[in-house]
This record gives sequence, C-alpha cells and structure tokens, in this order.
Amino acid sequence: MRGITSKVNTPVPVTITIIYNRLFDAYGPQGWWPLLEHDGSNPTRTGAITGYHPGNYRLPATQRQQFEICVGAILTQNTAWTNVEKALHNLDNINAVSAERLLELSDDTLKAAIKPSGYFNMKAKKLLGFATFWLELDRRTPKRDELLAVWGIGPETADCMRLYAWQEPDFVIDAYTRRILEHLRCIPADAGYDETRAFCVDGLEPTVPVYQECHALFVEHAKRHYARRPFVDPLLTRLALAT
Repeated sequence: MRGITSKVNTPVPVTITIIYNRLFDAYGPQGWWPLLEHDGSNPTRTGAITGYHPGNYRLPATQRQQFEICVGAILTQNTAWTNVEKALHNLDNINAVSAERLLELSDDTLKAAIKPSGYFNMKAKKLLGFATFWLELDRRTPKRDELLAVWGIGPETADCMRLYAWQEPDFVIDAYTRRILEHLRCIPADAGYDETRAFCVDGLEPTVPVYQECHALFVEHAKRHYARRPFVDPLLTRLALAT
C-alpha cells in the first residue's frame, strides 16, 4: 500500500479505516441523502441547506423518496448540491417528483424546472430515460449493470443510486474522494474508478451506514480543505505523520 512520507522519509501507510475514523470523529454523522420531505438541517457548515437526517439510516422510506434520490443523483452531475436543491424544489412545485408525472411534462417545462442544475438540455434527456427505466423496474431493485446500461448513468451515479436510494452496499467514488486519496498518496494520480473503489472497500465494514457516512465525510472534508491547490490538510496529514 502506498503511504505518505514522514519527516525521516519513512513511508507511513494510511488506511481507509484511519481516514474514516478520523473524519467521523471530526464531523460526526452527515445524514445523507438530503430529502425534500425531511425537515432536518445540514449538520455541517458547508452548503446551508435542509433535508439531512444524521443517524437515521432508515430513509428513504417511500417510493417517492427513492425516485427523488435518483433524480438528484443525475442532477448533481457537474454541479453543486445547492443548485440541485433548487431544481428539485422546482420539480416538487409542479408535482413532478415521480416518473409518471415527469414523463408527462413538456420538454420546455422540464428544462425550465431543472435549469438551476446546469446542462439542462442533457440532463432532461437523462431524466426521461431514467424515468422510463424506473417504471420498467416495477419496484424491483436494479442491479448495478442494469443502471450502467441506462444512457447518462455512469459508475458514480449508479453507485449513488444503489447506496442511497436502494440501500445496497456499493461504495461511491467522486472527485472529492480521489482528490483526498491522491494527496495522501493512497492511490496513484492516474487511478481509475475501480482502483480507487477497491482501496476504499478493502478496509471498511461493507454496510450501508458505513459506506454512506464515509462518502459523505470525504465530501465534507474536501469542501473545507481541498477547494484549491496547494492542498493544506492538517487533520489527515498530521494523523498520518504521527502514525
């Protein structure tokens, strides 16, 4: 395993367990995925928005909430969650947080609703394709390969849907996760999705709560310390050097 280098140039391995425990101790449970129907507030300072449910891993509790998470996973591609929340509220205001209703919308109405999330022409097409797929599922949990076969859904989006909407233990890798792990030299700079994912699942308990929290904690930590180069990470770097 790769490690960062100490002051005496001795490689010190940084495991995913060390990272997870340190982040959880620092920030606590994150309560992902935020939901429109839930009154909880963001437990951390970044992105002052609502819908979080720290410590409650029973959500989503309804088909509507499941579909909302999947829609959010598509809308959050290449944009901040604050923009996605605006788009979701727009869809909710026209009673379109359902596959049936979404498919009934005119193209102009759908695009106008999701415009805050950016790339609205492309995302509208993705949402329509997913809505058709959703109805064909008929309440069945899709396999990962099935999701990847839907146009516009890549590994990150599929894993988000599986982990948060269907509560299946599929670990999510995003740009924030890669940024932190590259900085700590846990993965090479050219590591792909599967290689990065393998590092993360290697030392974690393969449960939905752990996978959800770990992913959310990476995002929270990266927003605070990895927004711009050079990265300064006193929390994880100091811990690794002292290991």
